[in-house]
Amino acid sequence: MLENYFPILIFIALGLILGGIMVGIGLLLGKLMGHARSDAEKQSPYECGFDAFEDARMKFDVRYYLVAILFIIFDLEIAFLFPWAVALGDIGMAGFTAMMIFLGVLVVGFIYEWRKGALEWE
Repeated sequence: MLENYFPILIFIALGLILGGIMVGIGLLLGKLMGHARSDAEKQSPYECGFDAFEDARMKFDVRYYLVAILFIIFDLEIAFLFPWAVALGDIGMAGFTAMMIFLGVLVVGFIYEWRKGALEWE
């Protein structure tokens, strides 16, 4: 009975050993090339392109999150078009009609968001 669990035990042990090795390599490389050997280039600002001028815990404008959420929503909805396009020959007119209803709801939501001004950045 216990011999059935032996491969699982080996897998867990191998995962723990490899995980420990990776963490050890990361810590070692962090000591060799990380903050211990810091220079002006490593301390320069990135992503935003300018120096931080306030506290790191400053509040972001809620519009940033709204635009990000809207992008994710519309992007995921558009992702449904790919499997539909592949299977269009098999699903026939019923599938075509269902997708047109789906796209209609998507367009209505997009027009609503556009008129509410959620897509405008001031």
